[in-house]
Amino acid sequence: MQKKRDALPDRGAVVASLAAFAILSGLGGVLNPYLISLLTIVFLFTFIGQSWSIMLGLGGQLSIGHALFVGIGAYSVAVLNIRYGLSPWFGLVVGMALAAIVGAALAWLSFRFEVRGIYFALLTIAAAEFARVVFSGWEFVGAMQGLFFPAQSGPNSLWMLRGDARFYYFVALAAVFLGVSVTALIRQSFLGYVWRAMRDDEEASRALGVRTFLHKIVIVSFSGAWAAVGGGLLALVQGSVFPDSIMGMGISVDILVGPVVGGLGTAFGPLVGTLITLPLDHLASAIGNKFGIPGLNNVAYGFALIAAVWLLPDGIWPAIVSSAKSVTRLSWFGYLQIEQVKK
Repeated sequence: MQKKRDALPDRGAVVASLAAFAILSGLGGVLNPYLISLLTIVFLFTFIGQSWSIMLGLGGQLSIGHALFVGIGAYSVAVLNIRYGLSPWFGLVVGMALAAIVGAALAWLSFRFEVRGIYFALLTIAAAEFARVVFSGWEFVGAMQGLFFPAQSGPNSLWMLRGDARFYYFVALAAVFLGVSVTALIRQSFLGYVWRAMRDDEEASRALGVRTFLHKIVIVSFSGAWAAVGGGLLALVQGSVFPDSIMGMGISVDILVGPVVGGLGTAFGPLVGTLITLPLDHLASAIGNKFGIPGLNNVAYGFALIAAVWLLPDGIWPAIVSSAKSVTRLSWFGYLQIEQVKK
């Protein structure tokens, strides 16, 4: 019974997360179109970032080519919808399956030949770049001209996942809620403890009987499938798919910044980090365009990363949680002191 109780998420965290998502849901009905579009992109990159955060933060496997999985999901949705008129839900399922297979194959080849650490990260970059070049010359998927979804006409449709900006806001928010819930459950589960133990000391985990080779393949495959769902949703929101914009290195970098700043392997870290960095990027771009300073957003990104690594190496969200616990402990200590004085 105690183990079952420990496996459940903290009650305070559940209440706080439900309150946060209730507020964000309420904001979806009152914000202006620009903020709706901006927050939709924030939510989608949070969702994709959570997949990357689990892979590194819990599994200890560094990927710098996560755009590969995002692209697979985006093209699966686009091709099946545009070429064959199928619902994007089919595309999301197909994209998940393809990305999981590609991730498992990439992980098997890498770990079978002891390619790990930074060399595995370089391999993911090479795989993403290889896929980008292939898709750039593949006429069936639009090559460099890309694919365009038909313009939205008629009412919002959940079955076809087509609608206005506010419709996608709630779809992306639901995706983030799902991502936070899954991350929290994995962290509290037996699998989460095994992955973290393997991340901290792979040799010791293997000595205790953990099948580390199999677990690493599962982690990469699972993370790839997750990112593919985010890629499919991102393609629908953008209304088009191009090899450079969906599989380029820029996407891979954008995915990792939020979790690094917010807190790797945590449920809320990617959301907090992306809520800070992506609007910062937009603001810096606007200022740079106004005053003729190209690349100002990249400088802002760099400062955000340096500040996070220097001041809060574990991320912003763990620091918030730690501060909240300290305040709670102090309050409880004060209450006990008062009770003792009364007695």
